[in-house]
Amino acid sequence: MVLYYTSNLVDPPVTIYMGKDKYENDDLIKYGFPEDIWFFHVDKLSSAHVYVRLEPGQTWLDIPEAVVHDCAQLVKANSIEGNKRNGITVIYTPWDNLKKTPGMETGQVTFHNNKKVKRVFVDKRINEVVNRLNKTKVERFPDLQLERIQREKIDRKAARQEEFAYNEKVRLLADEKRKAEEEINALFDRSQMKSNWRDEEVEDVNAAEEDFM
Repeated sequence: MVLYYTSNLVDPPVTIYMGKDKYENDDLIKYGFPEDIWFFHVDKLSSAHVYVRLEPGQTWLDIPEAVVHDCAQLVKANSIEGNKRNGITVIYTPWDNLKKTPGMETGQVTFHNNKKVKRVFVDKRINEVVNRLNKTKVERFPDLQLERIQREKIDRKAARQEEFAYNEKVRLLADEKRKAEEEINALFDRSQMKSNWRDEEVEDVNAAEEDFM
């Protein structure tokens, strides 16, 4: 089961979701989308893993500040220890920065690049924020693997369309270049040129000038 929330503070609204337990967290890690943000886990404490799904093409740098704070509050509220404390730190990173190595416990992750990990300080729980998000909560049982397969099909189709558009642009440019070269060559076609050269010597210059005129 996956829990879905909606942050309505931005337009369009942003989907936030988290797994029921550490086993679902593993699946969420495995079948994430490129624009997903592994958002949010209380630093150095046990807590839920909260994710944000941005629009295709967006990156973790595009996530609105209001959504960052919504997620941070949701993480704190779903941490047994973190919910009791004030002044905690929540961390987040892009999905593709998550690193799973052999021997790690279920639901446990590390990072490829620590420089791509951001931290958010949460002073205290804000019930108004948590209650607003809980009102949007929906429980679903998605086939995460199937969703990932379908997404990959869409990405491959988009890549093929982009490649076709690029090749068509190259073809049109080549045609334009070829036509321009043909026009230039036609200007210098010797078979179309006329010479003013006389095979016979001209004795009467004035007559020649009259012929020229």
